[in-house]
Amino acid sequence: MQTQMPFSVLEDVDIVITDDVIKAVGKAAAQTIQADKVIDGRGKTVIPGNVCGHHHYYSGLSRGMLISAGPQNDFIQVLKEWWWRLDRGLDEEACYYSSLICSIDAIASGTTTCIDHHASPAYIAGSLDTIAKGMEEVGVRGSTCYEVTDRNGGMGEVEAGVEENLRFAMASKSRTLVKGMIGGHAPFTIPDEGLRLMAEAMRESGAGMHLHVAEDKYDVVHSHHKYHLDIVDRLEKYGLLTDNSLLVHGLWLNEAEIEKINAHDCFFAHNGRSNMNNNVGYCQNIQKVKNLIIGTDGCGGNMFEELKLAFFKHKDQGGSWWPSDYVSALNRGNQLVGKYFDGKFGKVEAGYKADLTICDYHAPTPLVSDNAAGHFVWGMSSNCVESVMVNGKLVMENHQFPGLDVERIYAEAAKVAKRVWEKVDKIAP
Repeated sequence: MQTQMPFSVLEDVDIVITDDVIKAVGKAAAQTIQADKVIDGRGKTVIPGNVCGHHHYYSGLSRGMLISAGPQNDFIQVLKEWWWRLDRGLDEEACYYSSLICSIDAIASGTTTCIDHHASPAYIAGSLDTIAKGMEEVGVRGSTCYEVTDRNGGMGEVEAGVEENLRFAMASKSRTLVKGMIGGHAPFTIPDEGLRLMAEAMRESGAGMHLHVAEDKYDVVHSHHKYHLDIVDRLEKYGLLTDNSLLVHGLWLNEAEIEKINAHDCFFAHNGRSNMNNNVGYCQNIQKVKNLIIGTDGCGGNMFEELKLAFFKHKDQGGSWWPSDYVSALNRGNQLVGKYFDGKFGKVEAGYKADLTICDYHAPTPLVSDNAAGHFVWGMSSNCVESVMVNGKLVMENHQFPGLDVERIYAEAAKVAKRVWEKVDKIAP
């Protein structure tokens, strides 16, 4: 068995796992071990499980959605005509099947952790339990939160979102696989009182914030027009910038705001594919971000695919980063995971959590520490993912999901999706 850790490749080694932790990695490390289960890893490559640093599980039923929609010539029209109609059509059943299929898709592509950002305005209370239920049944590690916003119901909706975030963040402390964050949609749909309530929930729960910022220039203009502040200054005013918080997109933040985010040790999720799809521009300051991680913004959970697209877009924009910079950013998602779960994540090394992806990758050239990131970007893909382990448990083995009737789940999801589409089609923007 070959292990590929970030920029460190070991050949022909054993990996010994006890419960949920890697106990030993080395040649003949398992020679004297009486194992309950042995995985034949000859010819395989083992990597730390990928982390999706920003997902929207509520988008799980949107693939190919057939609805009548008006013009979508700018970002606000995209939100109003598509996403804000979809999330208003979600109920408990729809959220559950969205969570199941997003989790299955993530695991199948070698992603062991998904950091979710949820919205279902007609079903707020209890919605995060439903998302967590789907994650746990599939076996993916994750966090979730509710998008605090006033876009549908004013302060009543804001308060309901904060309450759901706080309730779940506190209750999830006893959960093994899913933890809570304090979510917010975007500053342009959160009044000052909403930010204050979010800050209180963060202090009470110890959880960080998960928030879209400056995805489109409209968010910046709105902040200057209504609050006379840069977005990040407004967040700092309410104590929302913490070292376990996650800001997302940030395309239109200025350099001073990036410096302030870095000073507070916040995490920052780049979502290259979504930015291209929504035509909102490119994050020109990406190379200045300290704690950069990679997300999909709901475009699935396949981080092999996401990383390639983000890398090539970066080069197309004249960026100077190499594959190693992008693979480092992808792996850095494990540092955020470590803020919420006990243990160390992101390496195939003794003492780290056994969140692992086993790949049947046939390298046509030498695979060594100095070129491992190049193989990840130019050669590896989700097609080579064979088995996945989360928390020491095989949740997918030889492309099969033990204990899950995947065919039935997808068939039911299709029925639910059709029902949701018919409902969404009747919802006015």
